[in-house]
Amino acid sequence: MLDRVARLNADYARAIDDDRLEDWPAFFTEPCLYSITSADNHRRGMPAGVIYADSKGMLKDRVAALREANVYERQSYRHVVGLPAILGERDGAMRAETPFLVVRIMRDGAMALFATGRYLDALVEDAGVLRFRERVVVCDSSRIDTLLAIPL
Repeated sequence: MLDRVARLNADYARAIDDDRLEDWPAFFTEPCLYSITSADNHRRGMPAGVIYADSKGMLKDRVAALREANVYERQSYRHVVGLPAILGERDGAMRAETPFLVVRIMRDGAMALFATGRYLDALVEDAGVLRFRERVVVCDSSRIDTLLAIPL
């Protein structure tokens, strides 16, 4: 199972890093939860996130907004994803925690460490494919960059 979770994380990161954002919603079930929050908010049990989506439709809308409506400085990401820790099963889903770091590459070539943290996932089989029912992105820093546009 560890291999399947590691492969899912690698495929997820490659889709984002390769600017295949239209593929991103397919990694999730319907319904789903995707949010990005700080470690401090997560520790306090505050569910509000910088990004929050509770359906595949909301994920697709986010991609459409990035492609057609939002104005932001063009950038790309490079994910480095650690090995997942399988935490057990709860509510019919396998729970996993995976560390990550993301380097942001700006159009002019400047690179900077953009985010570090951990993915807290609830994973389920969906039509024979492992998918995220929940992905809560917990960033280590409480300072979230205002250029956060692309999913982590």
